[in-house]
Amino acid sequence: MKTLAKFISTKREELDLTRKALAISANIPLNDIDEIEEGKVLFLSTTVRQALAKVLKCEPDEIKTYEKDISSDIVSAEIIESLKELILNGAGGLKCPKCGAPLVTRIAKLYDLEDNLVLHPKAHCTKCPFQIHS
Repeated sequence: MKTLAKFISTKREELDLTRKALAISANIPLNDIDEIEEGKVLFLSTTVRQALAKVLKCEPDEIKTYEKDISSDIVSAEIIESLKELILNGAGGLKCPKCGAPLVTRIAKLYDLEDNLVLHPKAHCTKCPFQIHS
């Protein structure tokens, strides 16, 4: 089975684009493209999926078939929302609710279709597959 990372990198390479060129064309931070292609991101926000689909000349639903939303299977939505708020408020030293290992956190700054800044809290566990993708 093909992964999201493999699908995105293959489509990008077919169009002879670098990661940087994809990031610029889709108006997505290069760090986000790196994380997607390195397999650290398994699920995309609608905005990111649409932007990637436009540049990669495919349908958003085609990208969605390779996504895997595992966070809701692991912990409750309330815990995830609480972690998102903590990340947006600058809390550090957060621990994975599944295994207790440290979480790597950041805030992605994206723009919606009307060019409004939207902040997306993101996190992934250093040991297990838990992640917050926004």
